[in-house]
Amino acid sequence: MTNSVSRGSWGSRIGFILAAAGSAVGLGAIWKFPYIAGANGGGVFLLVYLACVFSVGVVMLLAEMMIGRSAKKSATSAYRALGKGYWHVAGWLSVLGVFLLLGFYCVVGGWTIAYIVQAVQGNILTTDATELNNIFTSFIADPTSSLIFTAMFLGITALVVIAGVQSGIERICKILMPALFVLMLVMVVRSLTLPGALEGVIYFITPDWSKLSIKMVLDALGLAVFSLSVGAGLMVAYGSYLSPETKVVSAGLWIAGLATLASVLAGLMILPAVFAFDVDPGAGPGLTFITMPALFAQMAGGQVLALVFFCLLLFAAVTSSISILEPVVAFLIDEYGFDRKVATISVAVVNYLLLGIPAALSFGGGMESYTIFGKTPFDVMDFMASNVLMPLGGMFAALFVGWRIWPQIKTILAGEVSDLLQKIYWLVAAVVSPVLIAIVAIMMIRAS
Repeated sequence: MTNSVSRGSWGSRIGFILAAAGSAVGLGAIWKFPYIAGANGGGVFLLVYLACVFSVGVVMLLAEMMIGRSAKKSATSAYRALGKGYWHVAGWLSVLGVFLLLGFYCVVGGWTIAYIVQAVQGNILTTDATELNNIFTSFIADPTSSLIFTAMFLGITALVVIAGVQSGIERICKILMPALFVLMLVMVVRSLTLPGALEGVIYFITPDWSKLSIKMVLDALGLAVFSLSVGAGLMVAYGSYLSPETKVVSAGLWIAGLATLASVLAGLMILPAVFAFDVDPGAGPGLTFITMPALFAQMAGGQVLALVFFCLLLFAAVTSSISILEPVVAFLIDEYGFDRKVATISVAVVNYLLLGIPAALSFGGGMESYTIFGKTPFDVMDFMASNVLMPLGGMFAALFVGWRIWPQIKTILAGEVSDLLQKIYWLVAAVVSPVLIAIVAIMMIRAS
């Protein structure tokens, strides 16, 4: 239907870059990258990851940005307007993917709020790993606490999105992103001054080529695509608010650079501390909520550092969650003419009732017994969004740019890069990226 509702736009180029980088940074860079790098040999994984980010990752990022900017619409409307036929189905998949992603992401975001409270109270400052594990498992198994903190995090996210593109998303990211990097630098300095930290730095930056394998390369590619927020239509929505004068290539490189910097800082923040206290660098997802508190308990000023660390996680989670909610809100605005406030509240309430509650109760409260192929509701949402819908979204975006709207994309690129780079971009977007993403998706599905 025709929509007369104002969609909004970015107030400045730096505002867009910080918002898009905030989407890319998220919990993936700070929570996921260190333990995956630690489990895959450190330095060699870092090099492969950087190569993946600045090749396939950047190509995919630019593809989604240019789709959005060309159509001035979110994913579904953009595919319909530019591609005709059944291409809009790709947009529907993107909307479904981010809707599922929001359902379980807000649960993890709620954990960060809860751990800020725990850090203030000093409850997590112990070196007893068993006790820390009990604290974490008891919290996520408590239905009341899980539901309350999930609702709190979703509420914060919704308030930012309701305020609009400039007054909400851009303004909060201009505050949270610089604060995020400042807090990370504080933590990096403290980590690097620990006795024995140098061993962790060496592990992180020195390639051990014996660790190089096809699986590790595919892991790096999967993390690179995930950490840049491509495949879910997030950057299509953000790109739709860009002015025609914005240089998308330079903006995309800035976004990828900031997201990569956050990952590197996270590695320098966590791995030296892990080595300083003789902890397994590949400790897994529990590294954040179980291992790190144990490390803080052994540091001078540990309570303050724990508070800073979990505030840092919250900032990263919020800048990412608003980019997850925004595409669904933009979909309702573009497709059905919803008012932004009504659209945001509707999505938040429906998502919480349909997905947030089952995801929050997947670790206690009864829902953990309801499984599909052995997966809880939380795990099903994660699997479908991360392993199925996001890879499909990424493939469709690449194919769409390379084979359906290449003349429009080439016109955009012509004013920014050489003919040779345009040809390389087309090859990676139209051929290389879809094949690699398909391989990664198949491996992730088989591994699950």
